[in-house]
Amino acid sequence: MKTILITGCSSGFGLEIARYFLDRDWKVVATMRRPREDVLPHSEHLRVLALDVTDPENIRQAVEAAGPIDVLVNNAGFGAASPVEATSMATVRELFETNTFGTMAVTQAVLPQFRQRRAGVVVNVTSSVTLKSIPLLASYTASKAAVNAFTESMALELKQFGVRACLVLPGRSPETRFGDNARSHTQGLDHEAYVDLVKSLFARFAEPGPITHARDVAEAVWRAATDPLRIPAGADAEAWAAEAH
Repeated sequence: MKTILITGCSSGFGLEIARYFLDRDWKVVATMRRPREDVLPHSEHLRVLALDVTDPENIRQAVEAAGPIDVLVNNAGFGAASPVEATSMATVRELFETNTFGTMAVTQAVLPQFRQRRAGVVVNVTSSVTLKSIPLLASYTASKAAVNAFTESMALELKQFGVRACLVLPGRSPETRFGDNARSHTQGLDHEAYVDLVKSLFARFAEPGPITHARDVAEAVWRAATDPLRIPAGADAEAWAAEAH
């Protein structure tokens, strides 16, 4: 029986990924900054561990407690919508600390066991905004685009050891709490110079069209655990990926 470790499992994509793999008889190590046992079904194959991806000692403890794993999914992250000139550098640093450096740090902690066993998969969940630019998301996009580049270069390093590194790029998912979580980091949307741009963007988001469901992302991670490098997740992300090619 294979084991997967997933970061950011308290809600949204991470929670659905954990459920998906549990349903397919995998051992699941679901990590959260503040662990909750009630969000996932009781299972002898489930472990819930505390993990703050910005805390090096916490990363070491969680990886040690998890033991040998077959797949790492770096899903923990958050968003922020702001015009560049109204985005505080503190917010930019927070985005990179979690979305980028946290992903890198957890990956570094797991790679030695993958390399030694000459087997393993790293799946990094980024975003379809790295395929098609959207205003007001410059810092968030930059934090995720950095993970794309990191993953694709790392994949070349790890190939010699039989270890794979893959990307899953979800689209917009109104059914998750991603938007709610981003609000606490949102700045400058009322700036008079950008008010028309903000209105037009939110009006566009309100129009009917393809979106991403958490299940789409779980299915894409499942494919990534057994297949290729960069996988869009959700109808909107797939359309953007087609345009990018």
